[in-house]
Amino acid sequence: MGKGIRYSDEFKQEAVNQVVVHGYSVADVAARLDISTKSLYGWMKSFSKPAKQRKEDEDLRVEVARLKRELKRAQQERDILKEAVVDSICQRNTLFN
Repeated sequence: MGKGIRYSDEFKQEAVNQVVVHGYSVADVAARLDISTKSLYGWMKSFSKPAKQRKEDEDLRVEVARLKRELKRAQQERDILKEAVVDSICQRNTLFN
């Protein structure tokens, strides 16, 4: 079974159709396509959602990823500013001693 392989939506949909439409067992389809049954069950669950819901789910995943990147950048900026404040205070204390 392939690990780390990204399958196209068309491939996933065809695999799901073999189970749902043509009546093949999940184990047979998975073995024939060299994929895990877990992947196939996941695709079946995913494709059972309406297309609009799948699009909304993907949009949310993209937004979460963007927000995580933005948060990381803001945390880095905060850390830089903290260091600058500490350095500034230390320099001021050195001047007056």
